[in-house]
Amino acid sequence: MTDLPSTETLILERDGGWLTVWLNRPAARNALSAAMADELAATVAALAGDPSIRGVTFRGKGDMFCAGGDLKDFGALLRDDVLRADIVEFSRRAGALFHAVDTLPQVTVMLVHGAAMAGGLGLVCAGDIVIAAADARFALTETMLGIPPAQIAPFVVQRAGRAAARRIMLTGARFDGGEALRLGIADQLADDVAGLEAAEAAVRAAVHRCAPGANAVTKNIVLAAGRLDGAALRDLAADGFAECLLGEEGREGVAAFLEKRKPRWAV
Repeated sequence: MTDLPSTETLILERDGGWLTVWLNRPAARNALSAAMADELAATVAALAGDPSIRGVTFRGKGDMFCAGGDLKDFGALLRDDVLRADIVEFSRRAGALFHAVDTLPQVTVMLVHGAAMAGGLGLVCAGDIVIAAADARFALTETMLGIPPAQIAPFVVQRAGRAAARRIMLTGARFDGGEALRLGIADQLADDVAGLEAAEAAVRAAVHRCAPGANAVTKNIVLAAGRLDGAALRDLAADGFAECLLGEEGREGVAAFLEKRKPRWAV
C-alpha cells in the first residue's frame, strides 16, 4: 500500500479498497487553489502506483462540489513581474492534473452536489462515472471572464461531444443535472445527498465484482481509442488481453467461472 500525501485542502478517507477525496475549502466554495491543485496532483500520483485501491470518489465538502479555479490565483498572474512563460506553465500544470485524473488506473466516481463550475466541471468530466444531484448547477464561465476554458475543453468534448461542448463553452450556458444527463456529462441523477451516496454505494459494489487489473487495462484501451489508428489500437488491445489472460487475474477468473464460485477479488 502506497502512503498517501499529507493534505490541508483535501480530506482523504480510505475505506478498504476505496478512497474518497474530499475537496475541503467550503468557505471558498471548494475553489481549486494552487495549493489544492498541488495536493490533488500528489494524491493522484500516489494512487496511480497503488493497486490496493480499486476506486476513488471525488466530492466536495459544504454546499457544492467545486466553483472552479481560484480567481485570486488568476489575479496574481497579472502582476508585472509574472512572465508569459509562467502563465503558460500554470496552465500546463492544470492540464496535467486533469490528464492524471482521467488516466488513473482505478475507477473514478464524481459525486456532484450544489454546483460544478468552470474547472470544477473540468474535473467532473475527467471522471469515469458521474453521479449528480438533479438540482446541481453546471457552467463553463471562463469566456465571460475573457479567458478560454483552455485545459478543460478536451475533457468536456470527451464527455459531451464537440457540438455540445462548443455551445456550452461559447455561451457560458448554465444548466442543471437533468441537462447534464442529457448531454452525457452526468451518467446518473439523484434527488438528494442520500441518493447520491446510495448510487455511489451501488457503483462500489459493481466495481468490486470486477478484477482491478482488468479494469485498468480496459480503461487504458478506452482512452487510447481516440488517439490511435486501427492497427495500433488492435495491437494495444491484443497485448492487454494477453497480459490479463496469462496473469493471475485471468487464470483466477476463468477457474472461478468453471468452478462456479466467486473469484478472489469479488467482495
